[in-house]
Amino acid sequence: MVRNAIKKVGTDEDALTRVVVSRAEKDLKIISEVYYKRNSVLLEHAIAKETSGDYKKFLLTLLGKED
Repeated sequence: MVRNAIKKVGTDEDALTRVVVSRAEKDLKIISEVYYKRNSVLLEHAIAKETSGDYKKFLLTLLGKED
């Protein structure tokens, strides 16, 4: 679901927000690890590349990362 939200032409912000906000910290760690194994890109890097401004800061904060 994360990959689909990011890989489309134009990021599906609703889907991306739903995945990040609805998961516990432990789940996000697993999601991040699986995302990296499948895509060879860190999830926080993919999110930082595809988003901007306050939305980017919000998602990265939820992931426990600072931009």
